[in-house]
Amino acid sequence: MKQKSQLSKIIGQIPSLIFIAIGATMAAAALEIFLIPNSIIDGGVTGISIILNTVFGGSLSLFIIILNIPFLIMGFKLLGKKFFLKGIYGMLVFTTLLEVFRYVPTVTDDILLAFIYGGLLLGVGVGLVIKFGGYLDGTEIVAILLSRKSTISVGQVILIINIFIYGTAIFVFGPDRALYSLLTYFVTFKIIDIVSEGMDQAKAVYIITDKEEDISREIFRQLGRTVTMLEGFGAVSQSSKKIIYTVITRVELPELREIIKNADASSFVTVSDVSEVIGRHIKKKPVQLKPTKK
Repeated sequence: MKQKSQLSKIIGQIPSLIFIAIGATMAAAALEIFLIPNSIIDGGVTGISIILNTVFGGSLSLFIIILNIPFLIMGFKLLGKKFFLKGIYGMLVFTTLLEVFRYVPTVTDDILLAFIYGGLLLGVGVGLVIKFGGYLDGTEIVAILLSRKSTISVGQVILIINIFIYGTAIFVFGPDRALYSLLTYFVTFKIIDIVSEGMDQAKAVYIITDKEEDISREIFRQLGRTVTMLEGFGAVSQSSKKIIYTVITRVELPELREIIKNADASSFVTVSDVSEVIGRHIKKKPVQLKPTKK
């Protein structure tokens, strides 16, 4: 039974792996056939890698892999094994296809068309990867970590990092290309927001379940998020119900789905957008959940 359960979990991951591969393919194509040939760079680790590759030569994919190693390790500690494995998978597909698309002719030399269509394609690609629980760039991990220890959002951290990168790009590609790169970033980020519903957008989650202790414990252990227990009453079943309420980020939503699926697949869950979060709901030390009275 245990082997069948493990097999079903692996099979259940196949659709997300397919979409991560599709997203990584789109991102690699956007960079190699639209943006890089026109000296427009991406943000994050990929942008740093493009700058280093332009200055020192060599393989862009190798720069991306090497620079992302510390962030992969950080991701494993921060977001767990599954996120770590999906990150490696997405990054390997992405870097491999960067090498493949190097030999594909540039679609256009028009800088305006390149930044618009390259930004759109890149945004959809990265958005798909994020939506299905992967990532292509280590700065997302840094952004999540910093946002958990401060009041700065994930998006704000990424913006600050990218402003520094685009500022550096002025000295490598010139001010006009750096400004086009910054415009590309805003186009890409907006598309990512549309596709994945925003990397740092807060989500309010209500979980009606009979396994409230197991789910609450795993939410805290894996995501570091506290929960609020509410009492409910089923009108049809005529029985009392436990309702878990918590607030997470969009990046953490795939992991939460897995927690609920593994603990109680029959749970009823609703997820809604939160326009603003005031106060902290992240604990640094373990909490003891009180046993339910029987």
